[in-house]
Amino acid sequence: MTDAALQSRKADFPGMVTADGQPWHYLDSAATAQKPQVVIDTVARALGADYATVHRGVYSRSAEMTLGYEAARRRVAQFIGGQEDEIVFTRGATEAINLLAYSYPEKGRVLLSELEHHSNIVPWQLAGWQVDVCPITEDGQIDLDAAEELLTTEHTMVAFAHVSNVLGSVVDAKRAADLAHAVGAKLLLDGCQAVPRVPVDVAALDCDFYAFSSHKLYGPTGIGALWGRAGLLAAMPPWQGGGAMIDKVGFANTTYAPAPQRFEAGTPAIVEAIGFAAACDYVSGIGLEAIHVYEAELVRQTREALRGMNDVTLYGPDDSAGIVSFMMDGVHPHDLGTILDEENVAIRAGHHCAQPLMEKLGISATARASFGIYSDEEDVAALIRGIERTKRIFG
Repeated sequence: MTDAALQSRKADFPGMVTADGQPWHYLDSAATAQKPQVVIDTVARALGADYATVHRGVYSRSAEMTLGYEAARRRVAQFIGGQEDEIVFTRGATEAINLLAYSYPEKGRVLLSELEHHSNIVPWQLAGWQVDVCPITEDGQIDLDAAEELLTTEHTMVAFAHVSNVLGSVVDAKRAADLAHAVGAKLLLDGCQAVPRVPVDVAALDCDFYAFSSHKLYGPTGIGALWGRAGLLAAMPPWQGGGAMIDKVGFANTTYAPAPQRFEAGTPAIVEAIGFAAACDYVSGIGLEAIHVYEAELVRQTREALRGMNDVTLYGPDDSAGIVSFMMDGVHPHDLGTILDEENVAIRAGHHCAQPLMEKLGISATARASFGIYSDEEDVAALIRGIERTKRIFG
């Protein structure tokens, strides 16, 4: 896939223009990705002409929708190299991590890192785990040498971001898995920022659990997935009760469906699952290796331009995956974001749900530009023009 072919993908996304038809330079894909027309059309069809409930109806449309829903599970599993009976549909990666934190039967110590999203910190605390923290290196990588020193046989889980949502740094997942397994622990990877940016194969990574969301992968909001090894899921009790997750219900005793259904209480996100699968198809049609190379070049251009400004501080490694965080001297990121918005440039400004990382960096917030399939060199140029205007405004 050539750069030109990727650049042409902007036309696939109806949200990439302003209300008055001007180009919108959307650089907030790490928060949520815009949706391609094919996903929008798939969701509209599933919500309209094809719509029915799943698993329960004896009529033909319900049966067809059930086939479509389970095909979506199979497609999402294939996208990360897993099997369909290893995919639990959740409301998002946040719920996926909560599910694991509450249901994993061997609660003990969990090793996190300083760069984790709040969704990979708070659930472990709420579920009663003892949290230990692995430091990061000077260039914003999870320090796996330190992790090796910290891990003990008391740790039953290691939970790391595959790609940092602030710094874009990519963990050496295979080494992290080896370190976890050496002490008898399991490895969860938070894959929210990884699945739209780098090829993911859970078998090659040798992780035990993988959590990710649809909306960062150009799919609908309100759905995500927890992949887990089949044997591990089978040993986990359900964490929510209701319809669909049961085998037989009685007032004296209830038995539960096998995994993954036992973790999916209630009417599922049928339409969203089908849209999730459509997004997997769309991204696979382009190729994640090509996407990673393309976004890496945009990161290089952005960091090079910002590095030439003596009043800008860059964070994270030079080879970050699709994400650039920075600070301007004397300009709060919120002020920068507001001025950039006047230039039709959308970035994220704040702590990015990573307050412990901000504390580690000694700041309260950063400005963050994050790229997607639809990003191009003009978006980078618009960002730099907006920063130069901000400098003039602030003198």
